[in-house]
Amino acid sequence: MTTIDIDALLDDPESRVIVCCGSGGVGKTTTAAALALRAAERGRQTVVLTIDPARRLAQALGLRELGNHPRQVQVEGFEPKGELWAMMLDMRRTFDDMVRVHAGPERAEQLLQNPFYQTISTSFSGTQEYMAMEKLGQLAATGEWDLIIVDTPPSRSALDFLDAPTRLSSALDGRMIRLLTAPAKAGGWGLRKVVNAGFSMFAKAVSTIIGGQLLTDASAFMQAFDSMFGGFRERARKTAELLRSSGTSFLVVAAPEPDALREASYFVERLSAESMPLAGLIANRTHPVLAPLSGAEALAAAETLQNAPLAEAVLRLHADRVSLAAREERLLARFTRAHPEVALAKVPALAGDVHDLDGLRNIGVKLAG
Repeated sequence: MTTIDIDALLDDPESRVIVCCGSGGVGKTTTAAALALRAAERGRQTVVLTIDPARRLAQALGLRELGNHPRQVQVEGFEPKGELWAMMLDMRRTFDDMVRVHAGPERAEQLLQNPFYQTISTSFSGTQEYMAMEKLGQLAATGEWDLIIVDTPPSRSALDFLDAPTRLSSALDGRMIRLLTAPAKAGGWGLRKVVNAGFSMFAKAVSTIIGGQLLTDASAFMQAFDSMFGGFRERARKTAELLRSSGTSFLVVAAPEPDALREASYFVERLSAESMPLAGLIANRTHPVLAPLSGAEALAAAETLQNAPLAEAVLRLHADRVSLAAREERLLARFTRAHPEVALAKVPALAGDVHDLDGLRNIGVKLAG
C-alpha cells in the first residue's frame, strides 16, 4: 500500500488544482480547508472554494462569513509564507454573473427577470454542480492564485460533479425545452400542438409548480438564452479540459464505512475511465488503536477486576475500539485489493468539531502523516 505524499503534492509548483470529492458527510469541506491552510503556510498562493452551506468553515478560518468572491484570511497571529483566500459558492449569484457577462445588458435583464430562469437557477438538477465548475473556471482564468482547492457539492453521488456540465447543457438544449418554446415561436397554434401531442399533463403539472405562465416564460427564456448557449457549452468544455490536465489532482475522501468506500470505488473507476489524475484516497475519521493491548486481553483483564468499575469500563472501551479498528482495516484492505494503484492517507477521528485555524492545522499535520 502506497501512502499519499500530501506535502509533495502541495509543494509541487505544477500542482494548480486539487479537487476533494466523495459522497456527502465524509469531511470533504474540512479536508479541503485543512489542505488549503497547509499549502498557504508552506508558501502557496491558495484559494479554497467550498460548497458547504454551513458557516462552520468561515468560523474555522476566523471569518464572519464567506461570500461568492474570494476573501483573504487575515487573522491575528496567522502569518503564512503564502496567502490563504476562501469563498463559498452562491449558486444563484454565480449563474446571474454568468448571464450578465455573456448575454449583454438588455438580454441579461430579460433573463434575470424571467420566472422560468429564476426557477432553474436555483432548483434545476445539476445546477449547483455546474456552477461549482463555472466558478472553478473563473478562478483559474484570473491567474491570481497558483493553487485552487475545490470542495465538491454534497451530492447524492460524487459523480454528479463530473456529469453536471453535460447534464445541464443537454437538459437546456433538450427536446422537452425546445417543445416548450413552441408557443412563442408559432403563436397559439404552437401551444395547441404541444398540448395535443400529449404534453398536457406534463405542462399542467409543471405549471402548478411555477405558475400558469410556464410555457410563455420557458419560451421567452430559451429565446434569450439561445444567444449565450454556445458560450455556456464552451466554458463547460474548457473546465472539463482543466480537470483532465496534468496540473489537476483528485483526492477522494471517504469514511471507513461500506457505503462511502463503495462510492469512492465507483469514483476511482470513473476517474480512470475519464483519464483524470487521481492523487489517492483519504480515509477520514479512522479509529486507530492507541495501546498495544489486544481486545481479548482487555476483556480478560476486565473480567478479573473487582471494585474497579472505572478501570473495567476503560478496558471494555479499549476492546470495542480494537474491534472497530479491525473492521475498518478489513474494509480498507478490501478497497486496496480492488485498487492497488491508489495511494492512501488516514486521518483519525477527532474528539470534537474543528472550529479554528489550529484545528485545521492539526488535520493538515495528520493528512501529511
